[in-house]
Amino acid sequence: MINRILIRIKVIQTLYSFLLVEKQFTLESNPTAPTKEKRFAYSLYLDMLVLLIRVANAVERRPGDTPLASTRFISRLLLDDTVRSLLSRYASEPFQLQGAVAPVAERVKESGLYKKYLKDSGNEIGSGEEHLWGDLFNIIVATSPEVTALVSERHNYTLKGFERMKDMMNRTFVNFLASQDDISEVERALSAALDKSRELYMRLLCLPVELTDLEDRILDENRHKFLKTEQDINPDMKFVDNRIVAGLRSNPQLEGFVKQSKLSWMNEDPVMMRGLLKAIKESEIYNDYMRLPQADIHDDARLWRDLMRHVILDNPDFLEALEDKSVFWNDDLDTLSTFVLKSFRRIEEDDTAGAVLDKFKDDEDARFGFELMRFLYRDKETYRRYIDEALSAGSTWDKDRLAFMDIVVIETALAEILNFPKVPLTVSVNEYIEIAKAYSTSRSGQFVHGLLGGIVARLQKEGTLHKK
Repeated sequence: MINRILIRIKVIQTLYSFLLVEKQFTLESNPTAPTKEKRFAYSLYLDMLVLLIRVANAVERRPGDTPLASTRFISRLLLDDTVRSLLSRYASEPFQLQGAVAPVAERVKESGLYKKYLKDSGNEIGSGEEHLWGDLFNIIVATSPEVTALVSERHNYTLKGFERMKDMMNRTFVNFLASQDDISEVERALSAALDKSRELYMRLLCLPVELTDLEDRILDENRHKFLKTEQDINPDMKFVDNRIVAGLRSNPQLEGFVKQSKLSWMNEDPVMMRGLLKAIKESEIYNDYMRLPQADIHDDARLWRDLMRHVILDNPDFLEALEDKSVFWNDDLDTLSTFVLKSFRRIEEDDTAGAVLDKFKDDEDARFGFELMRFLYRDKETYRRYIDEALSAGSTWDKDRLAFMDIVVIETALAEILNFPKVPLTVSVNEYIEIAKAYSTSRSGQFVHGLLGGIVARLQKEGTLHKK
């Protein structure tokens, strides 16, 4: 019932809500009114960050495989403009701590910290990273004789300045931990969003039942009026006795959901329900149906398909009632209404027991959204770097003016493209372009199409992406 189109939308909505308020990771700032000691400490602090990046690139599990280089801390450092400027400068100028890279990398590679990280990271995406770099720095890097020897040769060196640098590094690690994302909280939010989509589907299925129950009560009240007409005494029960509604009413899954959730449109919004029934009875769809001498199961199904498409889902009071219950429900209507119509068709085809669709098609779909979100959280700094690099490579787009939703859409698209080999590339690209068109700015579809296409082409050329 919840297909991958809707799952992608729910992942985007959930990620947008969480990433928008995410605490940003920032480096220590240049001290104000700096003394010689503070200038030394800050300069060494920046070089120490570069040293960590170079060590990460030097520690190989096997040739070409550098697991520390893809950790989130290193990925976040590489997004910082100050660090990137330093790396660019040291590409053409000598790096004073270069002599420490190889011996420190060797100690890291042989350390229990590194080996434990490799073991932990093999069990779950992103696990084992929280305190890794803080521990590596304090236990190995800062105490390495090669590092202390090179640092002691720097201009304006003092032991107090070295300790100040260590304090700055440790504040940076604390800042990084504070900006770490609680993936379990995000997963709970995604699970709740998917449950709400399921609830909307069930609510749409309940609507015909409650509307016909309401009409049945009205007809019964008319029979007991003091001044009755012939129509009051012998009403046409075609609408009330509709076979599609009877099939929904007898479905055990729908009945169980209604009882468990205590769902009742009439109890929640009787004014809206009476107005919606009035709109139905005033429609040509209803009146054409009621004029039929006899209605078969196909007529019954056609009635509710047409009412759902052309009356209920266009009714402003009903749409307002949905929005009051969930701000996302009106966005879900197009997708979920197709499944409601499929349920009607199953009853029409004499499959009342299977009328209520399963929440997910299979276990793979049930896992898809959560796996997609974990992949994005693990590598979102890398994906953001791809975006920034694509924007810097001659793009006419100003990255500071990009809609944040566009960034979330592209990052999620990259997470899917790079981590779900069974999903065709064109399917992923086209789906996220459509999401951008629907949920972001008027230019977002064009922007996502152009930028995502450029990143994909680059990754294919580099051999990072093998999909065609």
